[in-house]
Amino acid sequence: MRLFTAALATETNTFAPICIDRRAFEESLYAPPGQHPETPTLCTAPITVGRKVCADKGWTLIEGTAAWADPAGLVNRQAYESLRDEILDQLQAAMPVDGVVMGLHGAMVADGYLDPEGDLLTRIREIVGPDILVCAEIDPHSHLTAMRVAAVDFFVVFKEFPHTDFVDRAEDLWRIAVDTLEGRVTPVMSVFDCRMIDVFPTSREPMRSFVDRLMRMEADDPEILSLSVIHGFMAGDVPEMGTKTIAITDGQPEKGERLTRQLGLELFSKRGTFMMPQIDEAEAIDRALANPRGPVVIADMWDNPGGGTAGDATVILAALLARGVGNVAIGMIWDPIAVQICLAAGTGAEIPLRFGAKSAPGTGSPIDGRVTVRRVVRNAEMRFGESVAPFGDAAHIHLDGIDIVLSSVRVQSYDPSLFTALGIDPSEKHILVIKSTNHFYAAFSKIASEILYCSAGSPYPNNPAKTAYRRASREIWPIAEDPHRLVTLALDEG
Repeated sequence: MRLFTAALATETNTFAPICIDRRAFEESLYAPPGQHPETPTLCTAPITVGRKVCADKGWTLIEGTAAWADPAGLVNRQAYESLRDEILDQLQAAMPVDGVVMGLHGAMVADGYLDPEGDLLTRIREIVGPDILVCAEIDPHSHLTAMRVAAVDFFVVFKEFPHTDFVDRAEDLWRIAVDTLEGRVTPVMSVFDCRMIDVFPTSREPMRSFVDRLMRMEADDPEILSLSVIHGFMAGDVPEMGTKTIAITDGQPEKGERLTRQLGLELFSKRGTFMMPQIDEAEAIDRALANPRGPVVIADMWDNPGGGTAGDATVILAALLARGVGNVAIGMIWDPIAVQICLAAGTGAEIPLRFGAKSAPGTGSPIDGRVTVRRVVRNAEMRFGESVAPFGDAAHIHLDGIDIVLSSVRVQSYDPSLFTALGIDPSEKHILVIKSTNHFYAAFSKIASEILYCSAGSPYPNNPAKTAYRRASREIWPIAEDPHRLVTLALDEG
């Protein structure tokens, strides 16, 4: 067997002011054929898992380019087309192949392309023809469009949020691919549109039990090859945004359709109950100070670079400074210019510095103060599960009892190692302020005495009922109260 694999991924917040060009991919991850590291990353695990699978089977794996850009706004047209064509040219050169296994995110939007993944997969299908296996692993915070569903045999989706299972799901993807190629199964994909948009953390109920049940159903029924939920990405203003359920069955389309509808309507019935409780910055500080034990983690959940924001909001920091709260560490605030100033000043320097809140309205005001540069680090990194996440040149500054990590590459706060990389012991701080919606939970919950989800400012469009969408369907909850017309159906049946 000859298999081709490649990856092209980012998550586009169409409301974000920061655009993505080719350099953004190269700064985050750009690995030409054969140069992807042994360590898997969020959307490239099919490559590293595929190496092991193909080596064990004695098959040939042809690796194409792997490219990932940290989430932001619109992708530059030339950047998308050049990376797309690079991968397509590699596939064309690899022909003939028995299958194509891709790593994608699923929420990319590029200038001139509302559905880049659909465009890429359609072109892949045109190259390989109708009978060759095409499959992909995708992120649940994606858009499951009709174009991409028509182009692939099946998708496998991360089940967990935080996404701790991207390697496990890549293994599922390859397991189904191998069984298909060796004639043991005939995968059929069924999809149900839940007509809703919500946030589904699996670190809490009711989503925890729902995902556990999906995995039990997969284990107990050999006809069910995979069950997935596309959460959707509410900051992506595209026509097919929203939550969907997927079932991959072994040649059982009717069963798949029944399962996806049943599971999808169950999710819809629980709409509005999944998201973690949120408080504002004043209450978050009050509750953190009232807790005698530390560290208390305050998640600045909507200034999350993982959702495409800049990660430079200062609303919580300003509130802490105004109240004179000390023994706090904040990680991170994105400000490449401030980092460069700190690098030039050097460790130990005391300098006047303005930093933060440069990207967009709703992020607070820049902070002005006389800071001490405690440490500067070139090419800083933190852990993210089995992988690493770079945050570029970074500086640790101290201002009025608060330690602050400034970064030059936007990335959300995955792990406490972001603090230790800059010489800060997070376990000694009473309060840790981090920027992430929920990916932080897996690592930070191990050291936190309490976790508070804080909605501060308005850097992210987090209320779909009020978001000024131009392209998204109006027939979706919470924009529409009852898009399935369930009340009308019940009355008719009654």
